[in-house]
Amino acid sequence: MPQPPLPRGTVSRATWRDLAVVTALSLIGVWGFAPAFGERGYLLAGIGGVLIGTGAGYLSHRFRLNAFVTGLGAIVVYFVLGSALAMPGYALFGVIPTLTTIRGLALGAVFGWADIVTLAAPVGAPDYITVLPYVAGWIVGLVSAVLVLRWMPRHDRTPGRLAVLLIGPIALYVLGVLIGTQTPFLASVRGIAFAVVALIWLGWRRGSATNASLQERKGLNKNKLIGTAIIAVAAVLVTGLAGSALVPASESRFVLREKIVPPFDPQDYPSPLGGFRKYTKDLGESELLKVSGLKAADKVRLAVMDTYDGRLWDVAGPEAQTGGSGSFTLVGETMPEAPLLKSGSTRSVSVSVEAYSGVWLPVVGYPSQLALPTEPEDKTQDLRYNAATATTVLTSGVKKGYSYSFDADMQDAYSDDALKNVPTADVTLPAVDRVPDVVAAKAAEYVGTATDPIGQLREIERQLKVNGFLSHGLASDAVPSRAGHGADRIEELFTRNQMIGDEEQFAAAFALMARSLGYPARVVMGFAPENVEEGEAVTITGEDVTAWVEVPFEGIGWISFQPTPDEKEIPQDQNPKPKTEPQPQVRQPPRAEKQAEDLLTNVDINDSDDDKKDDDEFALPGWLVAILWIVGIPLVLYLVPLLIIAALKAKRRTRRREAATADARAAGAWDEALDSYAELGFTVPPVGTRGMLARDLGAQVSATTTLERERTDAAPSAPESASGFLTRLATGADEAVFAGVDAPDDRVDDLWSASESSSKIAASAVGWWRRQLSKFRISSRPTNSARKTTPTGGTRKRRRGSSDK
Repeated sequence: MPQPPLPRGTVSRATWRDLAVVTALSLIGVWGFAPAFGERGYLLAGIGGVLIGTGAGYLSHRFRLNAFVTGLGAIVVYFVLGSALAMPGYALFGVIPTLTTIRGLALGAVFGWADIVTLAAPVGAPDYITVLPYVAGWIVGLVSAVLVLRWMPRHDRTPGRLAVLLIGPIALYVLGVLIGTQTPFLASVRGIAFAVVALIWLGWRRGSATNASLQERKGLNKNKLIGTAIIAVAAVLVTGLAGSALVPASESRFVLREKIVPPFDPQDYPSPLGGFRKYTKDLGESELLKVSGLKAADKVRLAVMDTYDGRLWDVAGPEAQTGGSGSFTLVGETMPEAPLLKSGSTRSVSVSVEAYSGVWLPVVGYPSQLALPTEPEDKTQDLRYNAATATTVLTSGVKKGYSYSFDADMQDAYSDDALKNVPTADVTLPAVDRVPDVVAAKAAEYVGTATDPIGQLREIERQLKVNGFLSHGLASDAVPSRAGHGADRIEELFTRNQMIGDEEQFAAAFALMARSLGYPARVVMGFAPENVEEGEAVTITGEDVTAWVEVPFEGIGWISFQPTPDEKEIPQDQNPKPKTEPQPQVRQPPRAEKQAEDLLTNVDINDSDDDKKDDDEFALPGWLVAILWIVGIPLVLYLVPLLIIAALKAKRRTRRREAATADARAAGAWDEALDSYAELGFTVPPVGTRGMLARDLGAQVSATTTLERERTDAAPSAPESASGFLTRLATGADEAVFAGVDAPDDRVDDLWSASESSSKIAASAVGWWRRQLSKFRISSRPTNSARKTTPTGGTRKRRRGSSDK
């Protein structure tokens, strides 16, 4: 049978015991997080989360809050107290929340689940990682407390309903196993403790025969004690002895970190463009790849660099990736379609790896189908692909003897006339930082009078090719060329007498110049083999390495630019001959009298506060901004009208309770009760004596209570007393109004207490939705402010002043 109703907000001893047992089981589950974290900071966060969630659930029961207010309040408490429990090292004085802790509590609740299973245990970073046990304990504590305090007392204590209370602690226990390691953590101790506590509680919580005599109850309790002891001993023996024999080997344990492959982070590997000179100096004559299926002018793509930090162009990592940069995803044989691609031709290409090695998988165009061999080693699970950049990665790497094949779509070529007046595509790329000021100045100088994007980009490309000299920095080169493309090297490229470099420097400079004009440009590194004959395999060597720049055009796709000067012999100084005929003008290269250290130049970088972005600056992630908008707008639409109507009701109640005369205050208590009944949806008759209205409304409350009990199988709090409160209120209001003397203040206060009690009883009799709607209603029922209902049903004018006494 359902438990007898208790006063609102109170908790029985049996319920307190239920809450204590469920909380203890949840703490045993939190203890299982130890292998994943190692340090004990997780324990404070997990225990604190369970207690905070349980406390929020108790406050919900104590003040009878609805689901919306309960959830909102729990979230507020989560952020206010979470700094001290989950991130004390980043909180002010170890307690007060800061922007860092608020950001960490939000990020940890969303991304902590992925971090914990993709990072090696014990996990010590990122800084918000301890938020995971805190949020897990908070959710389990909140849900368990609401079930124990608000759901269970309204139902029979059947084994099935009691078992529902164990769902949260069991989920927390299992979560500790899944995010842990293959080495068990006190499995027998925690398992026995959890099972014994749960079994004893289930055995005792089923209740006893309430109609039995005292002697019979003692016998039943004795039998229950013996039975519970037998179950506990059996649980210990079975778990301790048989469990040790049946427990799986460590390598057979199922843990998520052993099954989930961490996402590919290109920041874990050196920038491909940073090793450009390795190919020209060390691997110039080495056969790197053998490729079949190429056509003339086809280039082999190695990697796309789309972010610059003042040191080098690099592949954007997960935190810097944007819509135009994309991310590396696990793929099968079918590759995702590339955005912006306009293709009218395809290639079927086969690649055999020779001296090349690395994780960047050479491809042509934009692969649509890619087949990796399964012998002698299957690496299909290591394949990652960035559809936006067509960069392909094999995380386990390739080496000599590896071969693969793929089908690829090729970007269509367009003439400059076709691209005239075509704007660049609306693509957002990762930011470029610490760019020398000379880059923007040279870009503005080189574009000249060109106004359209293709015209300006072609002018920059032409100026670099015409005014620059190609040098790989080899011993055979007439002029040295320093490797690298950091800010100082780009500054040197433009400030020396002549621009000297190779594809690494010119492509890097061209992309920075395009970015300074607002065009989304990225650097591509790969190979451009020469003498390609269709139908024959091509051998690619280190001398074929190259770099180029791609810029997207609206409705066209990514168009490539080659700003590197053509390879030509740099003319040497010659003694002039005494001839009168004019000599052709020959562009002279800069002299090589500078030492290696003299090639380093100071870099003028605009690093003002307006342009510099502080790494520690707090910025809400896009997903969180979207959530705030999605949740915030409905919240404002709900709270603003609610607060306005609540303020109007409070003003009405204050005006009635602080009326000038005692009889007006007493009549106001009655009117306030009638208004609350009308707002709850009860029918208030327009005429009748107060006694008649009290009986009518009391009958409506009783009928509503009966229907609500039948619908929800619930036992509202003493609804039968509604009629009594209303009758007492009606009688008291009549006496105060028609007695001819002013009622004492304490008597009027009693009437207001009766009015409030009757309104609460009426609210408890109706369903949850009617209570919510009542908060948005203001009764338009006419009040008897000018004329009062007499006990006999007639009316007379209100007394004015004390002269009528």
